[in-house]
Amino acid sequence: MAELHARVLIAGGGTGGITLASWLRRLRPDLEVAVIEPSPFHDYQSGWVLVAGGFVDLASTRRQEAAVMPPGVRWIHGAVAAFDPDHDAVELADGRRLGYDVLVVALGLQLNWSAVRGLDACLGRHGVTSIYSRPLASYTRHCLETFQGGTAVFTHPATPIKCGGAPQKIMHLADQRFKARSGVGVRSRLLFCTAQPALFPVAAYSERMVAIAAERGEEVRYHHELVAVNGAERMATFRVAEPGQPEREEVIGFDLLHVVPPMAAPEVVARSPLAVNPEEGWVEVDPRTGQHPRYPHVFAIGDVGSFPTAKTAAAVRLQAPVVAANVLAVLEGRAPQPGYDGYSACPLITSDHSVMLLEFDYRQQPVSSFLVNPVKERWFTWLLERFGFPWIYWNRMLTGQPHEAAYLKPFEGIARRLGLMRWQNKPRH
Repeated sequence: MAELHARVLIAGGGTGGITLASWLRRLRPDLEVAVIEPSPFHDYQSGWVLVAGGFVDLASTRRQEAAVMPPGVRWIHGAVAAFDPDHDAVELADGRRLGYDVLVVALGLQLNWSAVRGLDACLGRHGVTSIYSRPLASYTRHCLETFQGGTAVFTHPATPIKCGGAPQKIMHLADQRFKARSGVGVRSRLLFCTAQPALFPVAAYSERMVAIAAERGEEVRYHHELVAVNGAERMATFRVAEPGQPEREEVIGFDLLHVVPPMAAPEVVARSPLAVNPEEGWVEVDPRTGQHPRYPHVFAIGDVGSFPTAKTAAAVRLQAPVVAANVLAVLEGRAPQPGYDGYSACPLITSDHSVMLLEFDYRQQPVSSFLVNPVKERWFTWLLERFGFPWIYWNRMLTGQPHEAAYLKPFEGIARRLGLMRWQNKPRH
C-alpha cells in the first residue's frame, strides 16, 4: 500500500516535469500535482554550449529547483527506484511508496560515459571534453581558448541524443575561434566523426550542414563510432561500419577531443513494465497523445518517451499542452485526443553571429515558426539563441505559457501573399 498518494504524480523535475506541472496548474489551478525530483538545482542545459563559446557565465545556466517549482505543486525530494504500474505506484530509493491516479514519466535520459573505454579516466584532462556536462562546459571553453593547433576531433554517437545539432555547434564555434586567434589563426584540422549515416535526419538540413562543413574545411567521416580513448597518448579509437565493407577499427590522434557520449533511457525505466522493450528502454507512448498504450493512466513527456522525433526542449514545449490536456481527460473519464505532431527544433550555431533554426515534425520535413525559409543561417536566430531562448526557457516555458509561434499564425496569410514563404515544404500550423 502506498504511503502517499497524488492525483497527478510527475516523475522528474527537469524541463519536461516542470513545464508539464505548470501547464496542469494553469489549466486546473486546484489540481493536486506532485513532482519527484532529487536534485536541488535546475539547469538550462542548452546554455552550456554558450558557456563553452565564451558568451555566458556558467552560473547563468543554473537556478534552485525550488525557484522553478510551480506554486501549489508538492515537491517530493527523492529518486525513483522502481515503477509498479500494475498497482498505480512508484517506489523511491529511500523506501517510500507513492500512489497516483495518473503518472507522468519525465526522467529524461542518461549519459553513458563509461560505454566508451577509457573515457571516464580522461574527461576534463588531456584536451578531452564535452558540452554535455556542466563542469566540462567551462573546460571546453578553456580548451578552445588555449588550443595551439593540431587535430580537433568532434564525435556523434550511434544512439539517440539530446539536441542532435549540438555536436556540430561546438565544432563550428571552435573553427571560428581557431581561425580568429591573434588575427592570424592557428593551424588546425577539424574532424567530425559521426556514427550516423548523415549529419541530420532531415535531408534538407543535412544537405546544408554538409555544405557548411565543406565551406569551412571541416572533414566529415560517417559510420565512425567512438569506442575507446587513450587520453595520455591522445588517441581515439573508432569502430567503422561502412555499408558493404567489413567492420574495422581506426585510430585517430588528437590534440582536442570533444565527445558526445552514448545516451539511453534511464535504467529504472528500461527495466520497468513501461518500456517499449528492455533494449530500447524508452517509455512506450502513443506519439500523438503521450499516453502509454498498455497503461492508460500513465503518460510520458520529453526525452524519456518513445516519441519518434528529436529529443529537444522545443519538443517538450509542444508536447506539454497536449499531454496536460490528455491527463485531465483521463482524470475526467474522457478519451485522450491526438495533438502533438512531432514538432522539434534545434538552433544550429554556425558562428558567433549566425544560426540555422532546424524545425521539423513527424514528416521529417523543414517547417518554420517565423515565416521565413528555415534552411538558411540568420542573424536574428542567433539573437534568439543567445538572448531570446534562455529568457523564454526560464520565464515562459517553465511557467507553462503558450509557444510564441502561436502569435504569428494570423500573419501567415499575409506573409504568403507577400512572397515571404516560398520554400517547398508546407510550413507548420
